[in-house]
Amino acid sequence: MLVSIVIPCYNSEQTIEKVVDLCMDSFAEWKDYDCEMILVNDFSRDQTSSAIRRAAEKYPDKVTAVNLAKNFGQHSALLAGFQYVSGDLAVGMDDDLQNRPEQIRILLDQLDENTDVVFGEYRKRNFNWFKNLTGRLTQYLLFRLIDRPRDVPMSSFWCARSFVIDEIKGYQGSDAFVQLLFARTTHHLKAVEVEHYAREAGSSNYTFRKSLKLFLSFLNYSTIPLRLSQYFGSLLSVIGFLSALILIIRKILDPSTILTGWSSLICLMLILFGILFLMIGILGDYIGKIVLTANGTPLYVIRDDVGKSASHCPAPKSPEGGSQDEGR
Repeated sequence: MLVSIVIPCYNSEQTIEKVVDLCMDSFAEWKDYDCEMILVNDFSRDQTSSAIRRAAEKYPDKVTAVNLAKNFGQHSALLAGFQYVSGDLAVGMDDDLQNRPEQIRILLDQLDENTDVVFGEYRKRNFNWFKNLTGRLTQYLLFRLIDRPRDVPMSSFWCARSFVIDEIKGYQGSDAFVQLLFARTTHHLKAVEVEHYAREAGSSNYTFRKSLKLFLSFLNYSTIPLRLSQYFGSLLSVIGFLSALILIIRKILDPSTILTGWSSLICLMLILFGILFLMIGILGDYIGKIVLTANGTPLYVIRDDVGKSASHCPAPKSPEGGSQDEGR
């Protein structure tokens, strides 16, 4: 059974070749599996491009090296790599050795007939405190905002069947979030505990801005924020109506009543206008995503590729279905 390993690479010149070597060593021991690797360089600032090209030259029948034309983000890089997948199964993992290739077998062994996607659930997350905090917050919110199994935590270390990958290849939205695309495709999901190792080189490339942008991409997969806007609007309208009714009744019962409280009124207006602008901002985000999808903004553009699958990879599609020049 052929396993396609897709790795988005960013500033990983010190680790990516070691990841490839360890993968090849592991699969050499597993006689019931063979592997191919797709390494996608997301416009790194170091010599990652040269490193993945060396890996493709070292394993010409196993490795495909892909360079994107600019930095599109980790999940768009994964989608670009999916265009080269030809295996029965696909595995996604990081480029920094925090996911070890020998643990791929743990995922493969959990992929039974009732499971389409297996996630590696980290016993202990070896991220900095900020990424641990934002990761837990994201998981908590996405459990409640997205239609997905509640008991399956998601991670960047996963194994999926080929039909799931084939379905995701046709994604036409403006932002990609691969784990949510899995949940949109199938609910036959499972998680299994794996180790999460310390980063061997470099540091996390996810800034607060990038993390926030990734989280907000959930708007592509849920209309719950729009429903919440309706609920807030209805609730505030009822509160305003009841407040006005109470004031009128008080004035009728006691005409001498003087209705004061300008500071309270200003605070109330600030709260209400704040909620109003928040709702408008959410609506604007949805409209912006519609515009980006309608004008065919590409999720990725492949600049060049070399290696096993480079000669027969289909051209990536824009959201409207047109082809983007791969620039080979």
